[in-house]
Amino acid sequence: MEWEKNSWRNYKTKYVPDYSNTTELNRVENVLKQSSSLVFANEIRSLDKKLADISAGNGFLLHGGDCAESFSEFNADNIESTFKVVLQMAIILTAGIKVPITKIGRIAGQFAKPRTNSTEIIDGLELPSYRGDIINDITFDEKLRQPDPNRMLKAYSQSASTIALLKSFSDRGYTDLKHLQSWNMEFIKNRKQEERYHHLTNQIKDSLKFMETLGLISNDAPHLKKVEYFISHEALLLPYEEALTRIDSENGKIYNTGAHFVWIGDRTRFLDSAHVEYCRGINNPIGIKCGPTLDPEELIKLIDILNPNNNLGRITLITRFGNDKIETYLPKLIRAIKNEGRSVIWSCDPMHGNTIKGAENGIKTRPFERILDEVKKNFSIHTSEGTKAGGIHLEMTGQNVTECTGGIDEISEEDLSNRYRTHCDPRLNANQAIEMAFLITDKFRNSN
Repeated sequence: MEWEKNSWRNYKTKYVPDYSNTTELNRVENVLKQSSSLVFANEIRSLDKKLADISAGNGFLLHGGDCAESFSEFNADNIESTFKVVLQMAIILTAGIKVPITKIGRIAGQFAKPRTNSTEIIDGLELPSYRGDIINDITFDEKLRQPDPNRMLKAYSQSASTIALLKSFSDRGYTDLKHLQSWNMEFIKNRKQEERYHHLTNQIKDSLKFMETLGLISNDAPHLKKVEYFISHEALLLPYEEALTRIDSENGKIYNTGAHFVWIGDRTRFLDSAHVEYCRGINNPIGIKCGPTLDPEELIKLIDILNPNNNLGRITLITRFGNDKIETYLPKLIRAIKNEGRSVIWSCDPMHGNTIKGAENGIKTRPFERILDEVKKNFSIHTSEGTKAGGIHLEMTGQNVTECTGGIDEISEEDLSNRYRTHCDPRLNANQAIEMAFLITDKFRNSN
């Protein structure tokens, strides 16, 4: 079937807002079409190769970041803290599971969110639900809750600034492995965890010194001082995605230049979906969120639409069931994929299926023990089914927030209101994210 970057408009759309001012929407789309690409095709091809390796069993995907970025919390310190935690997690995973770690951030574009209810009621007033800063405002105000296309321009601008900061952190020697003991140590407050990290970094430093002595690496080896860090977001607001879709002059292929990697959400991955149609035509790697409602036969049909040539690394299945449902649903999907011979990366999202509301205060949270339990069961299921657990997908932040209960900090329901800053769903804080990295390495070693 022929594909155009606007052919999604002929399909069923969900969670794409109806803008009342279509003239202004068209103007914003034209501005974005004339704007510079945020990422480039050669970077996307580099990610393709890494994901193909993971799909072939040689690597692991670390995919994490904000639930939903916000305009108000945009600052260099927040970006830096999350970047540092991801680097630290990657070192822990690399040393623990002995495979290359590909790092993708939910950052520089993760501004839109699907919501279960289209409206919400406060004190008898019903207004449109908050759908992410790229669409409307979190303030419960009649005017600010209306979808505003001009917000796409601010999202683009903040994404560009975020990418520039991330490249600066990566290029200026910030990621030099020789300095890894100083990375983010202020977050490691648990003595046992601190000792384990120090032991790990000392081992790495001794290995580097040994290789230098033998002349196997030079003192200024660039691959020890820089890191490839890719960006991603859910391809939800299709007018924005279309406006940033370009033809690469080098190979003539079509790419979404707003992110290296995009995914289709659990609510928008049905067969006649506009989001599936859009992603069908771009050459970026694609993620598919897989929840309990996904039928195995439908999944095979989706993959055939999105990856008809069965290319390695093209499709990442991001499973999100909940710790009480994963043993029921994940084996069915694995068996369908194996029986049909489809090439995919299996990535576990242990966050979305484990969201609850506090019994006392009604605040939305995610218990760390449930998150960890889903990760453990994910590894065990893949071992028993003869497949590889290829990645982890986490909503997390480098900030010292109190949004998920449990973990080393033993955050309780009473603690949630202390530093609950998310604009949407609860995130792991830095300590919990680092703890998760250590626990993944333990489970990975035990399952192989």
